[in-house]
Amino acid sequence: MDLSVPERVRELLPRVRELVASEIEPLEPRFLTGPFADVEPELVALRPRARELGIWVPQLPEAAGGAGYTLVELAHLAEELGRSPLAHYVANCQAPDAGNMEILWEFGSTEQKRRFLAPLVAGEVRSCFAMTEPERPGSNPVWMDTRARRDGSEWVLDGRKWFTTAADGAGFAVVMAVTDPEAPPHRRASLFLVPTDTPGFRLVRNIPVMGHRGDGWASHGEVELADCRVGDEALLGEVGEGFAIAQARLGPGRIHHCMRWIGVAQRCFDLLCRRALQRELGPGEPLADRQTVRQWIAESRAEIRAARLLVLDAAARVERDGARAASEEISTIKYHVSGVMLRVVDRAIQVHGGLGVTDDTPLAWFYRQERAARIYDGPDEVHKMYVARKILKRYAGAGGPAEEER
Repeated sequence: MDLSVPERVRELLPRVRELVASEIEPLEPRFLTGPFADVEPELVALRPRARELGIWVPQLPEAAGGAGYTLVELAHLAEELGRSPLAHYVANCQAPDAGNMEILWEFGSTEQKRRFLAPLVAGEVRSCFAMTEPERPGSNPVWMDTRARRDGSEWVLDGRKWFTTAADGAGFAVVMAVTDPEAPPHRRASLFLVPTDTPGFRLVRNIPVMGHRGDGWASHGEVELADCRVGDEALLGEVGEGFAIAQARLGPGRIHHCMRWIGVAQRCFDLLCRRALQRELGPGEPLADRQTVRQWIAESRAEIRAARLLVLDAAARVERDGARAASEEISTIKYHVSGVMLRVVDRAIQVHGGLGVTDDTPLAWFYRQERAARIYDGPDEVHKMYVARKILKRYAGAGGPAEEER
């Protein structure tokens, strides 16, 4: 594969890096120690800069109001944005809105695009995605309790969701609910577009994550649907297509996350190296002189570079053959890159000592928020089982060692 930076983004990346470093990172201390609402107006004020740079909604095609980057181009861009917890928000490509935009563009009706997608792309509203349930394992997305039943011309939704990221303040939710319990497992559920001011839709709470509830976009909500009524116009796609659409969302979504995680790892690596040089154990004895610290630096460097290449390779495969054909590559980067990121975060915290677990740096935020990377969008164990099964199937079919694609 061609590992060079695509020409379209080569000159753009330093400008994005400067925007993140000079205008977004200075807002982090207030974000880390106060409510998201306090810093949100300044993030919104920076959005014209994202438009000027040409990175506004980079994941959507130009026909949908986006910047129209390829997945490989987006990989390089997302690494720069991933260096700050706030940068994707400035470019309006933050989760869960980025994925919701993609499925609305691909599966939404003309009216749904007008009512829901257009204001989302414009940055006028936020959205959330309600699939995971407290009483059911997220690793088995075809088993859920939330129901949508017909009542005349309406659908009536009842159930409870949680870890509905950014439900606090969202204008609408994409809700997965079982519409036919007797159908085959992957045809039981459907997706509904539910405005959050619909009677029966209620944000129960923002779930504390390692002691932090969060607010606004930077939160994970528990949502109750009780006799929540919507019309047929709320159905996204066809009845029974909920799982298929969710998978269409999760495939690119996993790559989006991995791209961002490379940026997180690189930011933490930078902090680690600077701290190692600046912190002295005694006069003239910097941490950087310690063998263990140097090992951590060398290991982190190699792991980040290898992870970056894996992500670029997966992105190129998706572009060439589609997400379905690249499912093994997507699963591989999902568990590998999350592990690399978390190891680098942990090493950076260790080098910072007590400072590393305070909110005086972004390290503690990365540690508590990104630990879930090994859980959401499929836990590591599920992805590893899938990858191993695919590999063994090739070996069994060949009757011996199978040649890896290159």
